Amino acid sequence: MKKTITTVLCAGLLATLAAASPAAAKEGLSWRDCGDGLQCAELQVPVHWGDPRGKEITLGLAKLPAKDPATRKGTLFINMGGPAQQISVLRQTKDSFADLTQWFDVVTSDPRGFEASTEVKCPTSYPIPEDVEWVMPDRATYEAYRADNRRFGEGCAEAAGPLAGRLNSWQVVRDMDAIRGALGEAKLNYFGNSYGTVVGQIYAGTFPDRVGRMYLDSVLDHTDTSWIDWLTPQAKTQEGNLRRFAAWCAGTASCALHGKDLLKVWDEVMARAARRPIPAPGAGAKVTVRDTLIASRSPVAFESAWPGLAKALAGAHAGDATLFAKFPAGAPDPALSRVMYCADFPYPTKYREVKGLERRLRAVAPRIGWTSAWVMAMHCGGLPKTTTYPPRPINPRGLPPILVANGDYDHATPPAHGRRVAAALKSARYLPAKGGHALYWSGHPCVRKHVNTYLTTGNLPAKGTTCGPASS
Repeated sequence: MKKTITTVLCAGLLATLAAASPAAAKEGLSWRDCGDGLQCAELQVPVHWGDPRGKEITLGLAKLPAKDPATRKGTLFINMGGPAQQISVLRQTKDSFADLTQWFDVVTSDPRGFEASTEVKCPTSYPIPEDVEWVMPDRATYEAYRADNRRFGEGCAEAAGPLAGRLNSWQVVRDMDAIRGALGEAKLNYFGNSYGTVVGQIYAGTFPDRVGRMYLDSVLDHTDTSWIDWLTPQAKTQEGNLRRFAAWCAGTASCALHGKDLLKVWDEVMARAARRPIPAPGAGAKVTVRDTLIASRSPVAFESAWPGLAKALAGAHAGDATLFAKFPAGAPDPALSRVMYCADFPYPTKYREVKGLERRLRAVAPRIGWTSAWVMAMHCGGLPKTTTYPPRPINPRGLPPILVANGDYDHATPPAHGRRVAAALKSARYLPAKGGHALYWSGHPCVRKHVNTYLTTGNLPAKGTTCGPASS
């Protein structure tokens, strides 16, 4: 029987939440200049939408105003992912959305718990175990990590006060609908990127009659209730990226392993590092198979990193793993991010469960894709139980046309996730693109053209439309 995604909510609380209907937010927003071309405002909403007359929290909003009122078509609400703060990110990346201000006021909000909204400051940082990332070597190491992560999560819950248990997309979607009302919009035009697509899916299923135009970029599927089905596309995409890396090397004279079977070299390096750490004299260390996987997992997905990864593999194959030891670690997630992430995706985190998923992924992605089983476990392992909103099917009735796009090489939000969500939405059109994560945001010209046309006219790309590489 498949391991399914379940919730820790008791039946009584579920019934309460299901019956609760969002109260209308206090109408009207008072915008003020807050620098960098942005205007800012605040909105009061219930701390718990299951009790809309209870205590309130503040949502911080920011707006990039439309350039010309004469050509303005309305408001576009954006969420760039995370889950994380949005306003400070918009300040840094506003040029990426400049095209949209030809037609829209571009509005965003820090989600509850983050920065300009009522903020939760976890008293300690989440644990970062030494020399271990993505894959735990044994049960004892993993259980020690779970204990550390539990202490971190308990500290966050205490700091959250009334927001404890209220940090999930069930609440955020209702915050978003309150923002729609305060903006005076009958329908919500929405642009969700990465984790922002989770919010978009839930909003579409909750308020289908309030959806205007919706674009979902780099979709993370919140409709699939089988963990192995959810993970397998990530693992296969990662494995496919490794094969693309090998093909690039075979056809590129400057590749450090040109003329050799890169996948054979990969297998030999991993096997050697598993038996005995490979010396890394230039870093004063030795490199294990876990180190090589850590150093390889992200570079495999990015073509710009392939020359350096090939050099690292060649060096390790020759007995010097210094370049692997010097690879930068992945970017950390904001502390509160994993709390909300694991509330929306309550992943099975017992050691035997994760190992079981790993074994099944090894059957389809034996070189590197199987490591996908551990990513969520590292986020969620040991966190105290909370109110969750796990994946579930979408009710697509009454939805307008929606545009969905995913990059063919994106292992974090793989194309199979986007295709599955587009099919579940019924009214959606899927736009495949040769590329990676955050297609519009990263400047993919073909994707941007189709998105701008859809958002301004409502016209979806013709069936069968595809986007090639961004450079073509």
